[in-house]
Order: sequence, then structure tokens, then C-alpha cells
Amino acid sequence: MPVTFSIVAPIYNELDNLSELHRRVSEVMSGLKESWELVMVDDGSTDGSTERILELAKQDQHVRPVIFARNFGHEAAITAGWDNARGEAVVIIDADLQDPPEVIPELVEKWREGYEVVYAVRAEREGETWFKKMTAALFYRIVHRITDVKIPLDTGDFRLMDRKVVEVLKTMRERRRFPRGMSAWVGFRQIGVPYKRAARHAGVTKYPFNKMVKLALNGITGYSYFPLQLATYFGFAAAGLAIIAIPVVIIMRLAGHGAFTGQATTLIAVLFLGGVQLIFLGILGEYLGRIYDEVKGRPLYIVREGPEQ
Repeated sequence: MPVTFSIVAPIYNELDNLSELHRRVSEVMSGLKESWELVMVDDGSTDGSTERILELAKQDQHVRPVIFARNFGHEAAITAGWDNARGEAVVIIDADLQDPPEVIPELVEKWREGYEVVYAVRAEREGETWFKKMTAALFYRIVHRITDVKIPLDTGDFRLMDRKVVEVLKTMRERRRFPRGMSAWVGFRQIGVPYKRAARHAGVTKYPFNKMVKLALNGITGYSYFPLQLATYFGFAAAGLAIIAIPVVIIMRLAGHGAFTGQATTLIAVLFLGGVQLIFLGILGEYLGRIYDEVKGRPLYIVREGPEQ
């Protein structure tokens, strides 16, 4: 039977949330009175989540398990969800229930109005520290400002996408993945729906600060040349300062000013320029690393056990 809605939930060590996730998604989707499926992508869990997903699949035919051979990361799990979803509309939702399933009908309503990407905008964020809120807000605004694709502010991966959008995304197989940027890049008719992001239902976050930094680097280096262009800007600025400084230093030395004798100024200039060069070598390394990952051509993920067709 054709499937209208596919709900994709990437899962990594979310055992305490799975039963509640299944209950709430089932309740919401039953109310829509359309065919649906819940694609639960297990990203190499070690806490018993894998076994619980398989149990739910046996109990409910709506559940379609995709079990990874090991942990490949949240972005790879989302990709596997796209690859295995059969619905005319695909919804990405977090398994920790910070993205309330009860918002799905609002996304569906916009989809029925003709929008092909309906992203959920975080109007409020419960259960998060001021540091997390501040860094998240800063991240979204930096990415929005410097990337070539205008990624909507304060949006995560919680969104609904039409089948035609998903088919385009399935052709994009880059290794360093940034799903929210990818869905913005493809275009189509898009609109946001504000919602209140809930506190985590149980467990601990799977996105500590180091993973947030990695995600930010993926977003910036994947959709902008601005970090590379900074080297040019710094080069022109340093050259301009040098041109201005040459006559100033000559005049001050002729005047016998003590601050311009010895090697102190030379050492400071060398240290400054050396630091700038090392920073931009690191930026070049980020881009070269992306090229290296693409050239290897390895699969994005490996499925140990997939859903029955």
C-alpha cells in the first residue's frame, strides 16, 4: 500500500525515549487518517536501543528498523532515513522528543497548501542552559551571514519534505553532511512553522560542545568560501599596514625615537604574521580534508539489518 507520511527518527542510545516516541508518533499520525510509517534508524546504539527498535517493529507494522553496523553519526542516520523512507512526505524528528510529534500536523497543513519544505523554527527552547542558547543563536546567525545559501535562522533538522525534494537530496552523497543546509540549498517552495522546543524527555544530549563545533565547521566550510577569502583580506590589510609603517619607522628612527630601535618591532611583526599564516593553513586543511574524504569514496553508512520492503 502506498505510504503518505514517513517519520524518520535517527537514534543513538535513546532506550528510555523509544516507547514514548512510538506512542506519541502513533497517536499523532493516527489522527491524520493517512497511511504512515516510522523509520527508526539505529546509529550503532549500545544501551539496548537496537533490541527495543526490533521489538517495536515486531509489535507494530508501521515501524521500519534500519540498524547500522556501527556508529556513523547523526547526519548519516538522517541520510539513511531519506534513503529508506517510502512516503510522499518525509518528516525528520529527534528521538529525544525535544521536537514534539504534536507539531507534525502543522507541518502537514503547510505541505497540503503546496509548500515542499516546511521547517520548524525554534521560537522557545526549554531545558537548555544559557550557554547552549547563546552559542546556538550565534552559530545560526554566523552561518546565515557568511554562507552562500541562506539557511533559516533557529532551525534544526525537524522538518517535512516533499518526495521530490527527498529524491534530489538522495543524489547528494558528500561525506561531510549538513542536512539543514542541504535542504535549504535544493530550493523549492519553503516556509517555516514556529514551535516550542521541549526539554529532553530522558537521557543526556548526544551533541556536546565538540560535536556542535564540528557541525558548525561542516556548515561553514560546506556552503561558504568566506574562510578562504579571509586570507586575502588579511593579506591586503597586512600589506597596507606595512606600506604605511615604512615611512613612519624611517622618520621616527631619524628622529631618534627609542621605541623604534632594536629587534622588538621585527619580532612582533614576525610573530603576528606567523600566527596568521598558521590560522589560514588550518583553514586550508579543513577544505583539503573535505576533498580527501570525497576522494576515498567510502559508503556514507553500512546497514547491518534493514527494513522489509
